[in-house]
Amino acid sequence: MFESLSERLNLTFKKLKGQGKLSEANMKEGLREVRLALLEADVHYKVAKDFIDRVKERSLGQEVLASLTPAQQVIKIVQEELTGLMGGSRQDLNLAGRPPVAIMLAGLQGSGKTTTAGKLALYLKEKNFRPGLVPADVYRPAAIDQLQKVGGVAGVEVYPSDPKINPVALCLSAMEWGKQNGLNPLILDTAGRLHIDQALMTELKQIKEQVRPNEILLVADAMTGQDAVNVAQKFNEWLELSGVILTKMEGDARGGAALSIKSVIQKPIKFIGVGEKLEALEPFHPDRMASRILGMGDVLSLIEKAQLHFDEKQAIELEKKIRKETFTLDDFKDQLKQIKKLGSLEQMIQMIPGINRVKGLKDMKPDEKELIRTEAIINSMTPEERRSYQLINGSRRRRIAKGSGTTVQDVNKMLKNFEQMQKMLKQFSKGGRKALQRGHLPF
Repeated sequence: MFESLSERLNLTFKKLKGQGKLSEANMKEGLREVRLALLEADVHYKVAKDFIDRVKERSLGQEVLASLTPAQQVIKIVQEELTGLMGGSRQDLNLAGRPPVAIMLAGLQGSGKTTTAGKLALYLKEKNFRPGLVPADVYRPAAIDQLQKVGGVAGVEVYPSDPKINPVALCLSAMEWGKQNGLNPLILDTAGRLHIDQALMTELKQIKEQVRPNEILLVADAMTGQDAVNVAQKFNEWLELSGVILTKMEGDARGGAALSIKSVIQKPIKFIGVGEKLEALEPFHPDRMASRILGMGDVLSLIEKAQLHFDEKQAIELEKKIRKETFTLDDFKDQLKQIKKLGSLEQMIQMIPGINRVKGLKDMKPDEKELIRTEAIINSMTPEERRSYQLINGSRRRRIAKGSGTTVQDVNKMLKNFEQMQKMLKQFSKGGRKALQRGHLPF
């Protein structure tokens, strides 16, 4: 996400830092580099020009030139302006009103609308809502079946749509169904087209007028860059969107759509899709995204993911086991399951501040299959072996490898890693106790 832009900007700022005292000349040269980086990232040319003008005005003023660390001050200004460019602050969903309220998803075919409907339903379910999904695309073959399957995976109810019914009447009927079943909100997965046409827009406008949804969200493919911005403009002219969900952000190294769309249509990005799994939907925070772009990480999002997926009771039990030095392979497996819930390891690593500046770590691609192998190996052990891994001799290792579809080397590696973790936890536990006796924490 934003990889190319981040690299260019960090290189530019590195040059500025090397200048020591900044002059108007080298400041202008640096801003020219920033402008080129934005244009290469497929940012709308007018958006890039206005952005540079604002940064230039602030950077050539006393705010920077009189600063003790002028280069750092420029970076701060760029971060603030990037945040403003993407909307300033987080814009949440408007779910106020008599239930069920409707959230209408619109977009072209191939933008990921149906999967996004499932992602949004799961996100709302985790926020203690009872969302329902409404398949309102009666044209695309198997569209209704696809949403039924997505709803099944998300664990939410799906309206039994009839493809012979007019989409407007179908949505109105679904609203009554939602009311009777105590569902709120209802997510309407409307029909898409390969391109924008009047028939599509007329139908969407009729659904809007009849159902009166609280939210009309455009689902757009971030990887299409300026095409996504143009599509957003057209949909906004017809429907007056309330926001945008950008999909496939994990594969968008440039980020032109995310940086342009708010300035062009004056509507916020509310969510971003960052993977294929239903859990891979993130609320969009402009300030946090600006930090990611500038290589400052996104610790708050990482903490929020952990708070959402980690079981508090399990965490307390784990702490007790660490203190008593009774951490077993079963506990290790439970922690792996918790980590898997957080999503892609690669994306989590990119949220760590400064990771893109650490040699060797920037391009690190964690092996997601390693977690699966480790879990399979532990599952192939007996309960006694999981409690006391020291029992696992050569013949047991061969049996475990065979049962887990791995090699003896894989089993040896996993046990060695676990042994090292136990030593580390033991040291931490002792250090923690000593520090508490001294009256302070061990960090």
